Amino acid sequence: MNVSIPGLKGLSERGKKMIKLVAFIVVGGAMGFAYYKFVGCATGTCPITSNPFISTLYGALMGAVLSGFGA
Repeated sequence: MNVSIPGLKGLSERGKKMIKLVAFIVVGGAMGFAYYKFVGCATGTCPITSNPFISTLYGALMGAVLSGFGA
């Protein structure tokens, strides 16, 4: 999928990939925190969702994986 963003016209291909990676990491982290905030873990025994820091990091990691950075 090739999406054209007007402000990135003169940017190199590597720069565009880095911007995509950062965007996916930020959105993933926000979704991880939102999951902690709205779903969470009532008992505190869930290793990922019981802590907002871990939940946000996990979301950011999933964002990085889904961005296809290594491809």
